[in-house]
Amino acid sequence: MGKVRTTVTLDEQVLRSVRVRAARQGKGDSEVIEESLRRDLGLDLLERIWSQNDMSETDALRLANEATHRTRPRRRR
Repeated sequence: MGKVRTTVTLDEQVLRSVRVRAARQGKGDSEVIEESLRRDLGLDLLERIWSQNDMSETDALRLANEATHRTRPRRRR
């Protein structure tokens, strides 16, 4: 997946901690931030689960769409 440049505003202490961790691990600041976001958002877990699934993307989208429609409140007429 491609990378996108963005700008974020961080607390100075948070940025300092990112830089310390990056230096200790021999990584860049962006890599440490991305790893932290992936972990916090559960993306690493989702990727492991998806890699074990043999459902096609089309079927998965259809199933998700059906589930979404079932949980939406009915409109009053």
